[in-house]
Amino acid sequence: MKSYLNTKDFSVSQEAFELFHDEELDMLITKPQPDDLARYYESENYISHTDAKKTLVDKMYQLVKRYSLSKKTKLIAKYFAGEKTLLDVGAGTGDFLLAAKKEGWTITGVEPNSDARTRAKEKGVEILPAIDVLTNKKFGVISLWHVLEHLPNLEEQLSILVSHLAADGTLVIAVPNFKSYDATYYKEYWAAYDVPRHLWHFSREAIEKLLAKHEMKLVATKPMVFDAFYVAMLSEKYKTGKQNLLKAFWVGLQSNRKAMRTKEYSSLIYVLKKA
Repeated sequence: MKSYLNTKDFSVSQEAFELFHDEELDMLITKPQPDDLARYYESENYISHTDAKKTLVDKMYQLVKRYSLSKKTKLIAKYFAGEKTLLDVGAGTGDFLLAAKKEGWTITGVEPNSDARTRAKEKGVEILPAIDVLTNKKFGVISLWHVLEHLPNLEEQLSILVSHLAADGTLVIAVPNFKSYDATYYKEYWAAYDVPRHLWHFSREAIEKLLAKHEMKLVATKPMVFDAFYVAMLSEKYKTGKQNLLKAFWVGLQSNRKAMRTKEYSSLIYVLKKA
C-alpha cells in the first residue's frame, strides 16, 4: 500500500493520521487505527449523535435530515417487497427507525454509543448496544447510513451483516466517496475523511469488490447530493477557520455538476442483493 494523504482529526483530538491506498480494492485505510476509538466520539460537536439546532450548520443538517428520512424510507420500499423487517446498524438517535416504523416496518436498531441510545429511548425507540445479541435473526433490509466506514474488522463485520440478511433481503450502504470532486478539492481538509472515526474510505469499485467476496451483488447506486454541500461547509471551516457559506455552496454545486458526468458524488448509496 502507498501513502495517499496526511490529515488530522479536526473535530475532536487534533491528532495526525495518514491514509494509505489499497490499490487492489481501490480504497483508503486510516493509520494508525486507535484501540480506544470511543474517546474520539466524546464530543457534543460529533454531528452523527446530535439533535442540536444551535448553529446555522446544525439547522441546515436537521433540515436536510428530515427530507432525507423520507427519501430513505421510499428507497428501501422500492428495492424490497417482502416482509418489512428492518435492521438499522449505527442507528444513532433513532430518527430513521422512527420514520420506517411509521411506514409499517418492524424495526430493530444497533448503536454502540450510550448517549445516542438514551436519546433514541426518549423518542420511544429501544436500540440494542451490539449486533451480537441478535443471534440468528434475519431481516428483509439491513441499512448502514454512513456507518460502514466506522466499523473495525471490516471483513468480519461484513460477514456478520450478510449472515443476518434474509434470502431475498436487501443491504443498503451509504458511504462517502473519496473520488468525488469535493474530496479532490479540499484534500487533507475534506471533512468526510473524519479520521480516525472513519477507518475506511471507499470508492465505487471498493464497495462492489468487498461485497462480492460475501456473495452480494450491486443492483443500484444512488447519489446523496446534499452531502457535497454539507461536507464543503465543514471542510471550509477546517481549511480557513470560517464558514465561507457561499464558497462552500459553490464547491458543493461544482461537485454535483461534475458527478452528473463522472458519477463520483460526494456520498453514494449502494443497494445490494444476494448473488
